[in-house]
Amino acid sequence: MINELILLCLAAFAAGFIDAIVGGGGLLQTPATLLILPHYPVATLLGTTKIPSIAGTTLAAFKYSKQVKFNLKVLLACASTAFVAALLGAFLVSRIDNSVIKPIILIVLILVAIYTYFNKQFGIHQEKNHSVKKQVLMAAVFGLLIGFYDGLIGPGTGSFLILVFIALLGFDFIGASAHAKIVNISTNLAAILYFSSTGHILFQYAIPMAPDFSVR
Repeated sequence: MINELILLCLAAFAAGFIDAIVGGGGLLQTPATLLILPHYPVATLLGTTKIPSIAGTTLAAFKYSKQVKFNLKVLLACASTAFVAALLGAFLVSRIDNSVIKPIILIVLILVAIYTYFNKQFGIHQEKNHSVKKQVLMAAVFGLLIGFYDGLIGPGTGSFLILVFIALLGFDFIGASAHAKIVNISTNLAAILYFSSTGHILFQYAIPMAPDFSVR
C-alpha cells in the first residue's frame, strides 16, 4: 500500500500542477489511478479520484470568488441539473462491468486529450445576446449533459463547462472559469455522495491525495 500511495500522491501532485497551469489534470489523474490500482473496480477508482478533485476545484473556486460576480440564476440552473445528472452517471458506472467500461474510458480519455490539444479557440470570448430565460435554459441542458459525463467518467469536465460558458453563454474566460468551478464542485459532490454511500471510495488513498491535487 505504501508504494501505491506514494505513486498516487505523485500523480495527484502532477495532475494538480497541470490543472493549475493549463487545466486537464484529470487526464493524468484518472489513467494513473487505473494503472496503479488495477485490481479495484473502475467505479471505486473513479470515486476515489473525486476526493482530490473536489479539493482542488474548491480551492480554485474560492480564489475566483474574490474576482468574479456570479450570475446566480445561470449558476443555479447549471449546477442543480449537473448534480442530478452526475448522480445518475455515478450510478451507471457502478453497474457496468470492468471489462466493458475500461476500454470505453481509455477511448474517451484519448478523444478528450486530442480535443483539448487541438481546440485553439478555447478561451476566446464570444459575445452572445441571449435573454435571461434562454441563458438559464441552455445552462440547465448542458448541466445535464456534462454532469452525466462527470459522474460516469470525469476528466475534461472543467474544460467542457468553460467552453459552454464562453462559446454558448457569452461569458469571458475568468467568469466562465469561476462558474465552471462551482458547477464542477456540484458534480464532484454528487459523485462523492453516491460512491461513498455504496462503498466505492478508498479513503486511505483519497485523503492523502487531496492536498497534492489542490496545490496551485
